[in-house]
Amino acid sequence: MMYSSIFFALIYVFIISAVGTAVVDIIFRFLGKRGYLGNLYPNVRGGIPRAVGIVPAIVLSFYMLPGYNNLILIIGIFALLDDILGRKQSPFGIEWGQLSRGIGIILVMIAGIFEGLGVSSIFVALMVQPMNISDMQPGSCCIVTIIMSALTILVMLLIGSPAAEELPAIYTPLLLLVVCLAYSPLDFSGKIMLGEVGNHVFGVALGISFYIMGGLVGVILFGIITTALIAFVRRYNLRIFFRQKMGLMNPTFGDFFMDVLTGGGLGDLFRKWILEDKQINVTNPLLISLGFRRLLYNPYASDYKRYVSNNYIPRLGKGE
Repeated sequence: MMYSSIFFALIYVFIISAVGTAVVDIIFRFLGKRGYLGNLYPNVRGGIPRAVGIVPAIVLSFYMLPGYNNLILIIGIFALLDDILGRKQSPFGIEWGQLSRGIGIILVMIAGIFEGLGVSSIFVALMVQPMNISDMQPGSCCIVTIIMSALTILVMLLIGSPAAEELPAIYTPLLLLVVCLAYSPLDFSGKIMLGEVGNHVFGVALGISFYIMGGLVGVILFGIITTALIAFVRRYNLRIFFRQKMGLMNPTFGDFFMDVLTGGGLGDLFRKWILEDKQINVTNPLLISLGFRRLLYNPYASDYKRYVSNNYIPRLGKGE
């Protein structure tokens, strides 16, 4: 009886998510073309609604397990503010969007501790970082969410994860999988964007699923697997980034992994605070393979030297 109730509830969730995504897409396009949405309708491919991920965020905040839904709600609110405020500079020397995201991550950590997650709440909140980096091309964040949700369900079935709130453990990743599948068709086609509100919520929801599956070890291990998967999915785009920004023609998988783990605006901000105006060029082969060139890349350094000269011309047939 319980499983049949869950089944029908998930069908209902799928319909709500799919219809809600289509409706928000129509509304955002209507308002965006008339100049009323600002950062929520960027001029990408002629104009694409951003932050349509508000639909999965709302659905997950209602249907996630009691207590855990508070984490979804917190990160969803501050991520939406990130989408709305964007890259405008605050009086604190960082962008308003970065500030909002940082506050949201910290509050998720605190709320997670009160909900009984303990140290795991830190790693659940930090899932925002790799999922944010994953959402740099159409469908990439969704495919990662779908794969990791399905893998979590499989592992739960194999190891027999205990029930949570009297519901089978697979309910949480299954809910996330259903919501993402309902949202994703328009995202895969490049017609809408999750925005920070979408990818941040997916990140925290995945972290919660990993915690229910295996506690602290589950969050850390599957967080690493998720980061590696994102690095693999985005490897071609990241190769272009390294070539254009760092003059790095031969990035390793470690560079890709480290970019997903520490890249983006917040990562660069921490590099600025820690390294200040310094740039450390890595030459040790082991550190290079582990991605330390990307980890220590400081875009704020005035004395940065590219790994190859600006006039370097890659030769055909060399994998470049």
